[in-house]
Amino acid sequence: GVRLVESRGDSVQPGGSLRLSCHASENSSPLDDYCMAWFRQAPGKGREGVAAIDRTGSTAYADSVKGRFNISKDNAKKTLYLQMDNLKPDDTAVYYCAANSTQAFSLPTMLGYDLNFDVWGQGTLVSVSS
Repeated sequence: GVRLVESRGDSVQPGGSLRLSCHASENSSPLDDYCMAWFRQAPGKGREGVAAIDRTGSTAYADSVKGRFNISKDNAKKTLYLQMDNLKPDDTAVYYCAANSTQAFSLPTMLGYDLNFDVWGQGTLVSVSS
């Protein structure tokens, strides 16, 4: 099966930008075979969906990040990205990439529940503070 590895997170100031990467194992199927997403978990909170992208390239975002975050994928590099701009302290969290080879629901619904995804990366910490 596919194995996902996120890039190292970072500490940034409010208003700053950061791009996260998630590389799929070389022996995995092409990224277009998966519905993929980014989730995050802030201290003391549950895991919430941030952005998702399906096989066709359609995307969905949580309301809290619309207009600031962008999810994309590079099939040749087997890499999923999350470009995060205008970061806020509330964006501080451990970020996880996730994948599922089947998409049973619409993309917004997939993003609404972490159990809709069955493969997870190890997580990477993003800290936003001044």
